[in-house]
Amino acid sequence: MAASEATPQRFARASAAVRKNSSTTRLYTAKTYPLWFLIPSATLFVIFFLVPTVASFYFAFTRWDLQTATWTGLENFRMFFAEPQLSGGLVHTIIYAVVTSGSKVVLGLPLAVLLTSRIIGRGLVRSIIFFPVLVSTIGVGIAFKALMDPTQGIINGTLKVFGITGPGWLTDPSLVLYSVAIVDIWKGVGLATLIYMAGILAIPREYYEAAEVDGTGKFKQFLHITLPLAWPATTTVITLSLIGGLRSFDLIWAMTRGGPGFASDVIASVIYKQYQAGFYGLSTAGNVVLFLLVAIIIMPLQWFLTRREVEL
Repeated sequence: MAASEATPQRFARASAAVRKNSSTTRLYTAKTYPLWFLIPSATLFVIFFLVPTVASFYFAFTRWDLQTATWTGLENFRMFFAEPQLSGGLVHTIIYAVVTSGSKVVLGLPLAVLLTSRIIGRGLVRSIIFFPVLVSTIGVGIAFKALMDPTQGIINGTLKVFGITGPGWLTDPSLVLYSVAIVDIWKGVGLATLIYMAGILAIPREYYEAAEVDGTGKFKQFLHITLPLAWPATTTVITLSLIGGLRSFDLIWAMTRGGPGFASDVIASVIYKQYQAGFYGLSTAGNVVLFLLVAIIIMPLQWFLTRREVEL
């Protein structure tokens, strides 16, 4: 009898303890993470992002220099879209972004699968693949500009040993943009691989063990387990790579400066040339156009990829 009476009492005491602990936890959390903790990060965001962004939108409608600014309305945008290099630069930007981001996804996922499996020298291979990410982009551009030289470069020199006449990697207008894209892929695929590795390692091993018990082969495991469950990593890789491709400038400028002619000009290099010429208002309008282009492409794509992630 005493035991039966004690049971409800113990349950009541346990429930009270749980409620007390829950309220204590909420109180502790509220005290530990007050809203004013956001002030430092919010201040940095306002100073280094919000204010420059608003200022850029304002100065895009002016003719300005370091001392004065004269309101011109939409004149800068009309002049920018009248630039003969802009249409070509826009096409080059889209091609460059799609090629580089797509290649990083296609190469990064299988490399991540390989480097999360049991292979000899796995740590060394991981280091080799990730090393280009750590190297300066300008340094990579200068190095590959020398390597891809059509007459004195090591790449064409090596091909010549085997009786193959190497192409003009950076001098052929039909090839130059893809040559720079190859270098961009080589430099950035390590980061894509790292993101995919994190996504794959987060997948519970029980799924693979159950599939092996059912006799499912490695390829089907990849299709039905790895590929769908690593979709958040795919979303991240596509988004980051596409943003980087649309905004790419430093590697292209270091290797070709937009040449030969305007064959490798992208929107960012067209904007920079306007800055060099002293057309500050015009180039600011170009920056606004680039900002809006990235937002128009990335935001719907991010929504679609995230929605697909939830459905999976």
